[in-house]
Amino acid sequence: MAITSDYARLEERILARDQVGASAALYELIKQKRPVTEIVSQTVRIHAPYTHVPYHQRLDDGVVKFVNNDHCLLGERVALPLMSMVRPELSLLPLAQVVWYIPTGLDPWNQLLGKAPGHYTRLYEIKVDQAPPKPEAHWPDQEPLRLDGPLAERLNHWLTLVQRGEVLTAYRVFLGLMEDAPNRRQVLAHLAFAGLIDVQDRMLHNRSYTTGHKSFRARATIELGEALGWNTAHHVLYAGVPDMAVGPRWYSTYEMGCNVVQNLLDGRDADLLRQEAPLTPAEEAMLVETITRQREWSVIEAMVALLKAGRGPRRILDAIQVASAQVILETGAPNNFSMSQHGYEYCNTLGWFYDTFEHPHRLKLLFVAASFINRAAEHQANTPDNGRRAITPPPGAESLGARPLLERLEATLLALRPDEAVALTATYLKAGFDRAPLVETLASAAAKVGNDPHNQELGLCLLEDYLRSTAADRERLLLASAQHTAGHRKYGDHLESYRRFAEAFGL
Repeated sequence: MAITSDYARLEERILARDQVGASAALYELIKQKRPVTEIVSQTVRIHAPYTHVPYHQRLDDGVVKFVNNDHCLLGERVALPLMSMVRPELSLLPLAQVVWYIPTGLDPWNQLLGKAPGHYTRLYEIKVDQAPPKPEAHWPDQEPLRLDGPLAERLNHWLTLVQRGEVLTAYRVFLGLMEDAPNRRQVLAHLAFAGLIDVQDRMLHNRSYTTGHKSFRARATIELGEALGWNTAHHVLYAGVPDMAVGPRWYSTYEMGCNVVQNLLDGRDADLLRQEAPLTPAEEAMLVETITRQREWSVIEAMVALLKAGRGPRRILDAIQVASAQVILETGAPNNFSMSQHGYEYCNTLGWFYDTFEHPHRLKLLFVAASFINRAAEHQANTPDNGRRAITPPPGAESLGARPLLERLEATLLALRPDEAVALTATYLKAGFDRAPLVETLASAAAKVGNDPHNQELGLCLLEDYLRSTAADRERLLLASAQHTAGHRKYGDHLESYRRFAEAFGL
């Protein structure tokens, strides 16, 4: 009964949009040594009804406005792997950052209408002149709709419903598909696929786009469901699946990938997916330069040539991630990170998809990723306050040993000095010091920066990929992690949640 009352207190404080009270309730649960998966399960249950929107775009007074995506579920996903990447005493800080954020992340739709306070009223400086109302559940939970027929037909029917924007029917059909336990892995692969094909077809001078968020949400749904166990994860499906069909939906970039594979590669998906040969360093440098400096048709030609030369698709993706990291490194002003950071997370999510599922259409998504990063590079090149910057060792840095250099790096990251943070990271790498403590320092700093757990997720993405990448220039991902953590836009006091956590646990 005590456990029930403690979670009821957490729910009450979250729905009251009380960050301090929700954090205090979480600290009590941690001190009771409640299992992390139990806490995560309860936080998802609490916010699941209130982190959907009717549509991801508004057209008020003739002006297109983007309606933001949920960051609560994304933060909960990343809290689990970050536990083992940060310093041991900080292992529960990523979870604390999520709970600190959730009260501000409820009901983005009404936040953007100025009817409720939260992250998005703060982000867009919308004035709210009323007591906070109860958050609104825009899509009610549903019961499964069970279909007969071969699995392929049922998956096609579900994805057709998603494309047509039939949110509740698509959700019901997916719940029915998940009851087919022997085929569940293929069902989950198609959920991730549905997210990955939904990417906007332009960026420059746009303000409404998906930036890959459907795929991030699908991945969070899958990983959290796996961590909690599908028999007790209905609320995870409710938090993630309905949004796949919420509009607008963009499939033209994926259509390009389909036509390139069909017309230029003779539709040989299966054969090409079996290729494993790595790129030479020169080929990798060529592809990075093409993606970041040239036009889309040149990117397509370069990718096709590499595949025809026998290079492995997964190895090509490693090189695309290096290109994406370079776009982050060339991002300057804090408000300019959106396209570069989301492009990288898309590449990270696609890498996870390749490593997790044997989906037959994943080759086509390679062209989506390359096009995404090419457009992001063009966007950044034509946005003020971005561009290449020289990386030079800060005064005195080259004389420091590994430990003092990492201490200086973490202080610089938390002081939000990105150029210096990148330079210190480069100095550490050039000195040949052990990479593992550097990864831990970068992860710990990312976890300390609060008020939007999606941003600590982005720091983690770069570190995850560094640890598994085969790219010759993979250390560029570590530089980009430092650049992003120190440089991206912060909200309010970015260290408040960390300080409260440290005080509560005597750090």
